[in-house]
Amino acid sequence: MTAADRGKKERSLSFGSQAAAYERGRPSYPPEAVDWILASSPDSRVRDVLDLGAGTGKLTSRLVERGLNVVAVDPIAELLDVLRTTLPDTPALLGTAEQIPLPDNSIDAVLVAQAWHWFDPDRAAAEIARVLRPGGRLGLLWNVRDERLGWVKEFGHIVGLEHDWANRTIVLPAPFTDVQTHTVEWTNYITPQALIDYVASRSYCITSPAEARTRTLDEVRTLLATHPSLAGAEGIALPYITVCARAVIGGT
Repeated sequence: MTAADRGKKERSLSFGSQAAAYERGRPSYPPEAVDWILASSPDSRVRDVLDLGAGTGKLTSRLVERGLNVVAVDPIAELLDVLRTTLPDTPALLGTAEQIPLPDNSIDAVLVAQAWHWFDPDRAAAEIARVLRPGGRLGLLWNVRDERLGWVKEFGHIVGLEHDWANRTIVLPAPFTDVQTHTVEWTNYITPQALIDYVASRSYCITSPAEARTRTLDEVRTLLATHPSLAGAEGIALPYITVCARAVIGGT
């Protein structure tokens, strides 16, 4: 394993130490995006769904509220503990995208929110294909900050700009082909503390040296206290673009 691979693996497994901040600070997903991912064809109805890389259950909740049979899988026990607290009736299993703890042909759809970039894409695609039923689908979602607005762009200069994410080309390994993409623009309304928690729960912040982590969070607090759009505000409107992709096995 290269140094870059080791660093990526460390970051991917770092979220457990900030599970509470993750739950408080991370956004959910707009219903329109989830509806697009799950849209059924006349001969294919989605009922049994796997939320892979479920974290604290931000997407899981959206699926459960639709009356679907949902299983959540994540490699980080601390995140699943939070999920189990909020969704006690939803099975929550330790596992990875490369080793999914489910039987063959048991799932209609696998959804991955904010996590595909952590996976080994070829191994994950093979495992997802294994657990999917014939004609099953894979759906991916990412929340990307809309940095066209002034304060959000300044915030991005502190924590890392995300504008390229909204324009990226999404390519999936075989057997998934004919990838369709869609975007949804929406706004998440949060408190100033939730913005700090959002930053504190980011992998680069968690894995940074203590001095760098403290400096980043202090810069966010300064922005909150001094930017004309944020100073004194009890609530913040944080705009997002949710990037969605969907595909079925063999592109059928």
